[in-house]
Amino acid sequence: MELRVTESSEDELSIEIAGEDHTFMNVLKGTLLEHDDISAATYDVNPEQSGGQTEPILTIKTENDVDPLDALEEAAVDVREKAVAFRKAFEAAA
Repeated sequence: MELRVTESSEDELSIEIAGEDHTFMNVLKGTLLEHDDISAATYDVNPEQSGGQTEPILTIKTENDVDPLDALEEAAVDVREKAVAFRKAFEAAA
């Protein structure tokens, strides 16, 4: 997975996440939106409306002086924990 920051400010971050599709992007976006200090989280994968863009771009907006990069890191940890819990539950059910 390759990451490239396309825009960054105190309360907003846009990052290109190469090689991912709706499956991962929806999980990450949903996890971000579970956090109180995230005012918006969205992604765009439409190359025709985005000037030829082919990789998804995640945009995060935060509030309460939360660094969006820190929020992304926290959400990534949450996604991993959810995936591990799902694997354990799946293996226990088999």
